[in-house]
Amino acid sequence: MTDAPGSPEDAVRRGDEPSCPELGTEQGRRVLRLLWEPEPESPGPSRGPKPKLTLDAIVAAGTAIADADGVADLSMRKVAARLGVGAMSLYTYLPGRDELIELMVDRAHSELDYPEPDLGWRARVEFLVTERWHLYQRHPWLLDLNMARHPVGPHILDAEEALYAAVASTGLTGSQVVSITDLILWQLLGAARSQISEADEARRTGVSAESYWDSRASFWGTYFSPERFPTTYAIWQAGGFDDEQAHAFDRQLVRLLDGIEASLEPGDL
Repeated sequence: MTDAPGSPEDAVRRGDEPSCPELGTEQGRRVLRLLWEPEPESPGPSRGPKPKLTLDAIVAAGTAIADADGVADLSMRKVAARLGVGAMSLYTYLPGRDELIELMVDRAHSELDYPEPDLGWRARVEFLVTERWHLYQRHPWLLDLNMARHPVGPHILDAEEALYAAVASTGLTGSQVVSITDLILWQLLGAARSQISEADEARRTGVSAESYWDSRASFWGTYFSPERFPTTYAIWQAGGFDDEQAHAFDRQLVRLLDGIEASLEPGDL
């Protein structure tokens, strides 16, 4: 996670106290309260009929809509309709759609499991990355969001802490830990986006990847030139494109971790 304005490090450079409650904006502080201090289930009077809504129910409804239709189609009106209430009643619990999405992202990360702390760094990284891979399969809309502005929520920070701790156990410096962690996450996000995008395209068009390439099979005899693309041709001749696992994420992760491990000093392990 990069050092963003408003972070403890940024506050120290300005001479502010990191815990100063007036830092940020009122809207930002409201979101933080929702993430870290969930409002009571009943914001109204304690007597009388129990309200139909809870913040958890609203977040669950938003997540269900995003899982089914994507986050772009999410609206407060659709969430309200799913819950059988008026849209305005949702605003008693949270300011709007953007804040709802932040809560949804953090709650989704609460589904992650964590490895035993006595495992080696590599086994812990593999476990954590695999957990995130499955999380993105369950909630593909997470990949449509700006990961550089993720919510500062407890479950997201738990996930970051676990991955930082696994990499930091190698004895690397702080900047090296951040660099390697970013590299691992970028590889994960790129692979997950590619796979999920392909699955979505196949579902939307009814055309599988195999059918797509079969429909363009004439390209190879008509336009492809071994003289223009000699390396691609050599790889093809050697059967490099016949390996169905060539693009598999687990194999990519192994190669990535092999490279990281090779760069470590013996004492770092």
